[in-house]
Amino acid sequence: MTDNRFVDKELWDVTDSSGMPVGETYERGAVGWPTGRFHVIVAVCVYRADGAVLITQRAAEKEFALGWEFPGGSALAGESSRAAATRELREETGLVVSPGALTLVDRLKEPSALLDFYVAEAPASSNLSLQVSEVAAAQWVSTMEVERRLESGLMAEPWISRLPALWPPTLCSLRDA
Repeated sequence: MTDNRFVDKELWDVTDSSGMPVGETYERGAVGWPTGRFHVIVAVCVYRADGAVLITQRAAEKEFALGWEFPGGSALAGESSRAAATRELREETGLVVSPGALTLVDRLKEPSALLDFYVAEAPASSNLSLQVSEVAAAQWVSTMEVERRLESGLMAEPWISRLPALWPPTLCSLRDA
């Protein structure tokens, strides 16, 4: 018989400000996050040849319900940033890209997290299969539409503070792709 008590347990590596693990883990949702420490979170801006980018809408049951964002989440203990980004993208959207297909746009330092933001070309098979517990909807939109949703307050709250710093280098990465 399988012990299911630990099935939903999500562990993160605790890192220093450069993203290097310090030899400790933290269980998501536990109290007592260590001061001056971080965990790595990731997000991916997937683009198509026609210039459209993929955004997802958070599930109604999640924090920042129904806000729009880029697919992503937390790196699990022992998982690299790139591996986390490909896993989160696959879990949330069904899109499969290799870690080597990701281009790092920037790392954004937040109070207790380091956000690695990547761009990746949509795979040839871009049929979406959404993880309903995480994602209510997904849309391919223009970069101007992302900006409109940000200005209209439709992006999930964390992205309202992230995008002003991340969007200009993202647009440059998309132009260079």
